[in-house]
Amino acid sequence: MTNPTENLLLCTLMFAAGIGIPIMAALNANLGARLGSPWAAGFLLCVVSAAICAAAMAALGLPKQGWFTAPPLFYAGGVLVAFYVLSITWSAPRIGVANAVFFVLVGQIVAAGLIDQFGLFGAVRSPLTWQRALGMALMLAGTFLARRTA
Repeated sequence: MTNPTENLLLCTLMFAAGIGIPIMAALNANLGARLGSPWAAGFLLCVVSAAICAAAMAALGLPKQGWFTAPPLFYAGGVLVAFYVLSITWSAPRIGVANAVFFVLVGQIVAAGLIDQFGLFGAVRSPLTWQRALGMALMLAGTFLARRTA
């Protein structure tokens, strides 16, 4: 586990990442509209992302070997990133950024609970207590209420 300072830093980092998701959705949706193709916008987003990751690896000098030594399942994250980028880029202009992100959030809450409960994909197992289940239910209810338009 982490110490309290590191935990605060990691929570702040994830909060910032959460802020970035709807911003990215809005920016990429508009890029897709301007290009006339959500697929081209998704591709360009991934190219920019790959360039930033490459620059970070070059700056840090990591990793130099062992790129393809993990079980094949662990590389499926790339498929999921592409699916997310393409689906949000295509959906956000049609149903709105907020609705698109709200449904992503619902999926994240459900999947995170299952992954933690069963320790799926090598994640740390964290049983679903009644308090966690209640918190997740309240988050889902809040998400439902926040996306309602009338």
